[in-house]
Amino acid sequence: MIMDSPVQVLTVADFTLDAQVKWCPGCGGHAILSSIKKALPETSDDPDKVVFISGIGCSSRFPYYIKTYGFHSLHGRATAIASGVKIANPELQVWIVTGDGDSMAIGGNHFIHILRRNLDVNILLFNNKIYGLTKGQYSPTTPLGGVTKTSPEGTIEQPFIPGELAMGAQATFFARVPDNDPGMMKEVFVKAAKHKGTSLVEIYQNCVIFSNQIHAEVTGKEVRHDHQIYLEHGKPMLFGKNKEKGLIVRGTRLEVVEIGKNGVRLEDILVHNSTASDPTVQFMLTRMSLPEYPMAMGVIRSVEAPVYEEMLEKQVAQTSQKSKIHSVTELLHSGNTFLVE
Repeated sequence: MIMDSPVQVLTVADFTLDAQVKWCPGCGGHAILSSIKKALPETSDDPDKVVFISGIGCSSRFPYYIKTYGFHSLHGRATAIASGVKIANPELQVWIVTGDGDSMAIGGNHFIHILRRNLDVNILLFNNKIYGLTKGQYSPTTPLGGVTKTSPEGTIEQPFIPGELAMGAQATFFARVPDNDPGMMKEVFVKAAKHKGTSLVEIYQNCVIFSNQIHAEVTGKEVRHDHQIYLEHGKPMLFGKNKEKGLIVRGTRLEVVEIGKNGVRLEDILVHNSTASDPTVQFMLTRMSLPEYPMAMGVIRSVEAPVYEEMLEKQVAQTSQKSKIHSVTELLHSGNTFLVE
């Protein structure tokens, strides 16, 4: 009798390397690394089929710290390398680890196009709103007026909102998480990995050296109940310590209301629909900012759409069937040929 092989059950240990993690003590990268190692056993049954690809920056050291295949590529080019890896071997679970400088600046063009193409890969965007590895220059996400090594009088550039950029590039999955909530990170990383298409997770990461507490007004323990709203598909958009606040649509805008005041009922609160193909409300959620609104966390958008590598493989197969030439040898001996002696 032939027995079926037991399904391999992985644990955090299967993805853990006995190697020194060379991020600064207190860097948000440690919590992100821990959370992704907890998520991977739920999304993969073989570490050899997982690959992490990074560009340049503090975040891009990630492949050295996890027991999977990895590729430390060039500045801003992780998405291009990852595209080739996924197309060459669609069975691999491909993760791209990048920073706000690596992806939004030199890699900006590659970033928007991988989202537009919708390859089945996962992007972890460490957003600490600074260039950390090169010692504190302002990045494309540094707030207007931010004082840095290269903007001693304050930046005069409008910052990118990564989610807004993603929506404009027709991203099928966008989520946002804070680095001080490991449970939320793990849950969202699992959802990102299971999404069919390009998933982008923006992580509010703290840099203790060059932008310490940059996200404190959102992630601080004293304020996060009122300054964050964790979105879950199919559930009312509620926040506050006792879930007493929520969001409604009034006219063409979102509005913060308090249940029980001015006749507002629980039934009036907007229900989150992350799978809506029309991104209008999702776009508004992505753009919410303090002090008028809480910052949206969790999966904001997750829609189904054809994935690039599957369409490419199908197109190649169809073209091959119609072609009269099926190999390089046939090509070289087709048409007018000449024998050179």
